[in-house]
Amino acid sequence: MKVPFLSFSPQHQPIREEIMTALGRVYDSQWYVLGQHVLDFEQAYSTFSGARYAVGVANGLDALHLSLLALGIGAGDEVIVPSNTYIATWLAISYVGATPVPVEPDPATYNIDPRRIEAAITARTRAIMPVHLYGQACEMTAIMQIARQHNLLVIEDNAQAQGASADGNLTGSMGHANGTSFYPGKNLGALGDAGAVTTNDEAVAEKIRTLRNYGSQRKYYNEVIGYNSRLDELQAAALSVKLHYLPEWTLQRQQVARWYDEQLAGIGDLQLPTTAEGSTHVYHLYVVRTAQRDALQQYLTAAEIGTLIHYPVPPHRQEAYAHLAIAEGQYPIAEELARTSLSLPMWPGMTIEHVAAVATAIRSFYAGA
Repeated sequence: MKVPFLSFSPQHQPIREEIMTALGRVYDSQWYVLGQHVLDFEQAYSTFSGARYAVGVANGLDALHLSLLALGIGAGDEVIVPSNTYIATWLAISYVGATPVPVEPDPATYNIDPRRIEAAITARTRAIMPVHLYGQACEMTAIMQIARQHNLLVIEDNAQAQGASADGNLTGSMGHANGTSFYPGKNLGALGDAGAVTTNDEAVAEKIRTLRNYGSQRKYYNEVIGYNSRLDELQAAALSVKLHYLPEWTLQRQQVARWYDEQLAGIGDLQLPTTAEGSTHVYHLYVVRTAQRDALQQYLTAAEIGTLIHYPVPPHRQEAYAHLAIAEGQYPIAEELARTSLSLPMWPGMTIEHVAAVATAIRSFYAGA
């Protein structure tokens, strides 16, 4: 059986008429930027996230960038960030002139290890940016406690974990400002680029609204040097429809993960995902690990099973961050994850037959290895 890494069809086909109707309403309204559809989605998403405010922006990177700006983080500051994450997390810090200071993940969960954070704090540290990687909530109780003890700000990168929770608190509701992405492949995906900032601080929300719109609250009057980073009406309308289905899609992802757990248990050196106590996982990705990663990926490709590597090069080893002069081997856990991690197909609408086909192919690989 052919199993693509990602298929939108089981999500999009049943709601196609709703989406088209919503897009038609925007078309007919003749109001296409920062109108009622954005306001409605912002309210709905803030309620979903358990945060007082949500401000729609153009994409997830902008959400993190504007969050840092709104919190006053800039040149000379340091921000603690995972060594194992997508580079956008680091880029946002660089955009404001601050320095990313990597901290290694827990090798079991792949999320930043709270037990390693305090050793990275210096007199220049202003914030911690935990990333709820692959859909699992970080150990936020411990992270928030460290932040309070050292008077640090917290910016959650919630691009992959909408709806996850840590000790009962929803991701995107705990930090001082939190960025999320609605890139099409995310658990809540737009029909193009889109993002949002969530916060419980009214002043921060107001700063984000100003920064996203050329630094202006009143047309043609600009209080600060701002940006053009607005969630448009068409994306907001589509997201409002899809948000209604997100809890159901999350349950489907979690069921697929349980099937994988059952069918992949005890195979060779394959390491399956682990969830930290008190955290929940919404499985944006189902990531396994093996020393034979590249060979396994090639075998699955030949069997018409799609996979991806998240991520083949850690940020500190990217050419873009060569100026930090971080030597190979300085962050061995992130580098080991980059060598051994493989993301298996994961999407709402996958059936147990899809999972069985993936598991059968993996067992066949190990039988012949």
